[in-house]
Amino acid sequence: MLEIGCGPGAAARAVAAMLTTGHILGIDRSARAITQGETAAAAEIASGRMSLRAVAAEDFVLRAGEQPFDLVFAVRVGALDGRHPQLGERVLQQIALATTPDARLFVDGGDPLREVPIPRP
Repeated sequence: MLEIGCGPGAAARAVAAMLTTGHILGIDRSARAITQGETAAAAEIASGRMSLRAVAAEDFVLRAGEQPFDLVFAVRVGALDGRHPQLGERVLQQIALATTPDARLFVDGGDPLREVPIPRP
């Protein structure tokens, strides 16, 4: 699972606490937020259920050996909730490259939560 715009990782921590298998990666453009998240989620990170990375969503790429994601979510991320549509196109392209063909993307820009199609080449 991938969370885009995780901030200090509160949602990712909640997901990691429920995982019995799998992994959640939280990404955020703020290195400060990621550092705060690493402190707050030390146990989840140590367990291998969670990791955090400082990277802008439009620059996100899988690292060598990293498996593509099958579920992606974002909460109030301007590039995906309609506030920054041009940036959103770039973010969706990166999501498409980092996910499985059957992956699903959910965006919360307020109410209601909505599923956003991932464009496929």
